[in-house]
Amino acid sequence: MVTMPENPGNISEQSTLTYLYKLGSNLLDSIVKRFSNPEKARRNRTLLMLITTGLLTMLLLPSQHLVTARYKAGEIASSDIRASQDYLLEDHVLTEQLRKKAEANAPIVYTFNETIPERLLGNTKQAFAIIQQIRETKSRQPTDEIKQQLESVFATQLTSEDINTLLKVNNETALFYSLKQILDELYSKKIILDDKVVTSDSKRGIEIKNTSGVTVGEVSSSTTFIDIEQARVILQSRRLDGVNATGSRNILSLISRGLKPNLFFDPEATEVRKKTAINDIKPVLYRVKKGEMIVRVGELVTAEQSNKLEMIYEASRGEGTFYTVFGIFGLVLLLFYFPYRFACRNIRKFNPSNRDLLAIAILIVGSFFTFKLAMLVSANIGAAFPSVSPSLYAFLFPFAAGAMIVRILINSEVSLIYCVMLAPLLGILFNSNMFVVIYALLGSVVGAHGVRQCQNRGVIYIAGLKLAVVNLAMGFCFQLINSSLFTIQTIYLIAFTVTSALFSAMLASAFTPLFESLFHYTTNIKLLELANLNSPLLRDLMVKAPGTYHHSVVVGNLAEAAAEAINANPLLARVAAYYHDIGKTSKPLYFIENMHGGENRHDKLSPHMSALILISHIKDGEAMAREKHLGQPIIDIIRQHHGTSLIKFFYEKAKNQAELTGQNVDPQEFRYPGPKPQTREAGLVMLADVVEAASRTLVNPTPDRIQGMVQKLINRIFSDGQLDECELTLKNLHEIAKSFNRILGAIFHHRIDYPEAVHKANNSGRKSNAHHGTEQSAKASGSNTTHQGSSGDDLKRLGMS
Repeated sequence: MVTMPENPGNISEQSTLTYLYKLGSNLLDSIVKRFSNPEKARRNRTLLMLITTGLLTMLLLPSQHLVTARYKAGEIASSDIRASQDYLLEDHVLTEQLRKKAEANAPIVYTFNETIPERLLGNTKQAFAIIQQIRETKSRQPTDEIKQQLESVFATQLTSEDINTLLKVNNETALFYSLKQILDELYSKKIILDDKVVTSDSKRGIEIKNTSGVTVGEVSSSTTFIDIEQARVILQSRRLDGVNATGSRNILSLISRGLKPNLFFDPEATEVRKKTAINDIKPVLYRVKKGEMIVRVGELVTAEQSNKLEMIYEASRGEGTFYTVFGIFGLVLLLFYFPYRFACRNIRKFNPSNRDLLAIAILIVGSFFTFKLAMLVSANIGAAFPSVSPSLYAFLFPFAAGAMIVRILINSEVSLIYCVMLAPLLGILFNSNMFVVIYALLGSVVGAHGVRQCQNRGVIYIAGLKLAVVNLAMGFCFQLINSSLFTIQTIYLIAFTVTSALFSAMLASAFTPLFESLFHYTTNIKLLELANLNSPLLRDLMVKAPGTYHHSVVVGNLAEAAAEAINANPLLARVAAYYHDIGKTSKPLYFIENMHGGENRHDKLSPHMSALILISHIKDGEAMAREKHLGQPIIDIIRQHHGTSLIKFFYEKAKNQAELTGQNVDPQEFRYPGPKPQTREAGLVMLADVVEAASRTLVNPTPDRIQGMVQKLINRIFSDGQLDECELTLKNLHEIAKSFNRILGAIFHHRIDYPEAVHKANNSGRKSNAHHGTEQSAKASGSNTTHQGSSGDDLKRLGMS
């Protein structure tokens, strides 16, 4: 009977997901590999900075117009709409109404001309100059040309009587003097063209300016005017000197016909005055606070609400101008560049690789994208909780999660710079909210500090609890600053800050394995997995090279104890020691610890070939570690655990052989390729490796001999300069030597040599004098022992050659 799979669809689904995961992982590996190309590292970093800055600029730009619906009056709102930030909006309708009113109420401008009397008097003098020409003619009769000249001067037609009157004037000086007095007296008053028009305009307001455009007064109810006709009557009622009564009447009648008002409407100045009145009206603004409900779902949108939504849309769209984009882009670029440069030059442990920078960039962009979505969601769900202040929702965001992930994946120094970059950017995202900057910065630092020795998931949640306490303290301080401590908002704040801390821990716990897997990071949690002695690589090492396996385990114990003594990373030191010699599995019988007293294969090889075989285990180990994704820290220690030290045995052998032929031996051919240890953990593995190997040669490993050996080896490695590039101090070396002495003393402690029983059968009921917990020495009984084929005697022969 054939059994069918229960759910073949699930199997197909799982295989598809597995395939997609591998495809994505391989694609990311390829990107990381290309991005980490050392030949183009600087260009790639610059490109990554610009791309990340551009993406963050898009996320930081105010984008309320992308989600704010615009409704016309009378439509039904399909969702609640709240203001996502504070707005200062212009009421265009009211502003336009006020400007139209100001234009309608703007005073009418009249120009007051003070030069008209002088002009009339000048025209009269010009006319008498022409009369003088008539008098000089023999006929004493004016020609048509002279008549036209006089008519153009007085701007009116002249009769023969008018010309004869002018010809009869004998005392022009007295005439001019009396005419000037009459005109000055007449024009000292405001002469207008139409009394009705001025009366109508005075209701709106009349502003009087002189010919230079300077305001000289206003028309009020007490202002008196003289109509132009009335002014002519007044002029004709006067008497000129130098002529008789008839001549005076005729000349004044002639002048009155050219009489003009000295106060007249100025259309150009009036138009300018209207524009000035319009410009004096400032835009009518009103404030819309963040979280304010604009319209509720299901409501009939009013004209006022429609107008407000339109204004918010326009205001939001106006914020996304070119200048805003350029300003945010430049600010983000500065926030990235200068902290990074400062850290590179001043913080020794700040040395992120291109892979680290790519992971951080993805983390930052992903975080801000999530925060942006969360802001939009909080703005929309705020209607369901009207009692909660919208400003408190910021304290719900898990700002510290990113810093915790960076600290677990890389180190404290990179995490600190991440916090310094992140906090100001969050301030921009939350509308320049300084409380958010402080909350994000301090919370991120505390969260990163809490996971500094993360060896299991529980440490992350303990860090979350510590973060909750600090978040609460900051929240209370913010409420005190706002004088809102004893309000219902404080209760919400407590809930939000605690939730934020726990949520940060949850996200850090969830996403750390993802980044760890995608970017092949080696965290303490990964190290714990690698520390399992049943891992494939270590089991393979145990089978193929059991001596190397045992050596590696002891080196791991020595390195771990030394790391604890100098406050290094004990877990990294121990795990790296387990794997530091995995390259020996390719040629295990060429290493002394795996020969077991058998044939020494190096006897048939030249010293140079033997040295090459010994050196090859570094490259083989590095290749195996990369293939199994052990992580860069372990790969580095595999490469560095011999540094550039000399393979002394084969060097001396080669030198002795060369002396027979008179040749020279280059010691560089017998040195490991390096590099020298770059970290304290790498230095510890180097020291533990040498000390453990040398301890096997001690004939009588007493504490004094162990101590002398350890001191001698450490001094030799130090003098050879192998520790020059790691951060081990002389004080550290002293503590390392003490820890090595303690561990080796425990390994090579003295045992009691128990005598073997002669009559085993007869003394079976007696108790042994062996000390509890010690091992009996398994010596052969010699020829005096009688073997009768018992099972115990048969077992003794097993494994014997």
